[in-house]
Amino acid sequence: MANENEFVITREFNASRNLMWQLWTQAKHLKKWFGPATAGLEIFSVKVSLQPGGVFHYGLKSPDGFEMWGKFVYKEIDEPNKLVFVASFSDASEGITVHPMSATWPKEVLSTIIFTESEGKTTLHMTGVPINASDEEVKTFVEGMASMKQGWGGTFGLLETYLTTF
Repeated sequence: MANENEFVITREFNASRNLMWQLWTQAKHLKKWFGPATAGLEIFSVKVSLQPGGVFHYGLKSPDGFEMWGKFVYKEIDEPNKLVFVASFSDASEGITVHPMSATWPKEVLSTIIFTESEGKTTLHMTGVPINASDEEVKTFVEGMASMKQGWGGTFGLLETYLTTF
């Protein structure tokens, strides 16, 4: 059943599901591709504790020194099929913060990634829905879905480029 407040994006990658799982769950890989495809933004900090309640915490830095942090708190881990986590903007100490460019962005988004493999290719299906959010935050999230599709599209482009190194 479709939820009008749910963000959905699907992309096929020329990689096995096991490899895709590794790329999404291991710090050594995430630091090579994860983040926005914005010119000059560099991921400079990556920490992964892959267990329920564990976190993926990362820091991004722009050429002028602006830092932006994010984190996933893992809720469900079904290797290599599914990851469920709460995504938030963060600070260096793993606290939850407001979006650095949108004060009304929801602080928590329940996200699910499902990996399915067919003929050596993996389809990644991602959903996200605001949780513990005000009506205004949900409205901002819904209005931002086109931008999120573009942003995740760029991130997936970085992942595809990284896949060429294997």
